[in-house]
Amino acid sequence: MNIICIIPARYQSRRLPGKPLAIIGEHPMIEWVYHRASQTKMISRVIVATDDRRIYDTVKAFGGEVVMTPAELASGSDRAAYVAREYASDIIINLQGDEPLITSAVLESVCAAFHSDHVMMATPVKRISEYRELTDPNLVRVVLDKEQYALYFTRSVVPYLRDYSDQTTWISYFPYFKHIGLYAYQRNFLLQLSQWPAGDLEKAERLEQLRVLENGYKIKTVETDYQALSVDTPDDLIYINNYIQEKKITMD
Repeated sequence: MNIICIIPARYQSRRLPGKPLAIIGEHPMIEWVYHRASQTKMISRVIVATDDRRIYDTVKAFGGEVVMTPAELASGSDRAAYVAREYASDIIINLQGDEPLITSAVLESVCAAFHSDHVMMATPVKRISEYRELTDPNLVRVVLDKEQYALYFTRSVVPYLRDYSDQTTWISYFPYFKHIGLYAYQRNFLLQLSQWPAGDLEKAERLEQLRVLENGYKIKTVETDYQALSVDTPDDLIYINNYIQEKKITMD
């Protein structure tokens, strides 16, 4: 399989403006994400997709490949599709630019889902182990069917365990999963879904993956033990800088 990883990167961010250029250790966050994706053997090419000249120049400066995209594109998937139209490939990975510690293992596990021709789209999930993760609206939960396809993505707690009044105990009685924010698609499917308008569920939850489910298609999930440390706020940035210093993690 020919697999291209596209990293959408916007400068504007409500909670952390200029997020892709935020410094982690001694490098901008976009460089961390790009470097880690490039280390994944199954990925043949990594491309940053941005609408901002500052991000473009930064990627060029560290030797990365980058494409300018129109500012009016509404989502990361739309930005990935814009770039994917120009490159021949079998699979496109849409990797969020705020996952500086993403691992090759999780990227390769998602790629492996496409060994079945029936899989149009895949995404990783991790079992929830703490009550805080069950109720935090900034974390997206996903409900799975018996074949590990997604039934629904939500910021709420689903399912509701009617027989257990103490919500803090729910993870002991039911396997809840949180979504890890990266996607992989068959290239032609990504180009197709980018033409669909946002549906009511997507608008309500502000989750672009719901566009796929609303149109009657399936998303294969892959369980991982990867503990995402995405950077969305100034506090997240402080935390991850302290974390890599404590764990002695370097970009190389």
